[in-house]
Amino acid sequence: MKITDIPEASAFILHWGEMGSHWGVNRSVSQVHALLYLSNEPLHAEEICETLGLARSNVSSALKELQSYGIVKRSHVMGDRRDHFVAETDLWEMLMRISIERKKREIDPTLLVLSDLSAQMEGRKGVPDHVRERIERMHDFLGNLTHWFDDVRNVPKPTLVALMKLGGKVARFIPTRRQGGE
Repeated sequence: MKITDIPEASAFILHWGEMGSHWGVNRSVSQVHALLYLSNEPLHAEEICETLGLARSNVSSALKELQSYGIVKRSHVMGDRRDHFVAETDLWEMLMRISIERKKREIDPTLLVLSDLSAQMEGRKGVPDHVRERIERMHDFLGNLTHWFDDVRNVPKPTLVALMKLGGKVARFIPTRRQGGE
């Protein structure tokens, strides 16, 4: 029985593909990920193509993208010379790897641009105060977010799970005054 013969598995794969496109990830990439995530065995590219009805080039590109995120790994099966692939199934590990990669691709370059813009505006006349202030605020905010993320990455998984389960209740342990917007 193919995994896509299970209606719920097919629905998950299709939905994951849809959600991926909302998150800025190619639908095929997301569907390949969903298939590998649900699979109990390593799959080779031809199996993925056949199961999802995708072209070999799409599957190859998807596998490279997923490997670059560190959420799919190449695997070998005894007696088979083809490369097989398996997905990370630890959800925390998957979340962290995706977050780290997205930070590298999206946040880090933005921080560099904001830093350059702030430096260019320094001592320059004619830049409206609100423009200077908002760029600097965005730079500070993303910098603080990055430092927080780096700290959280080092928190043990059981502690992260406990914090997540606490939700907003954790705020009562932090003495602070309320601030808006940041």
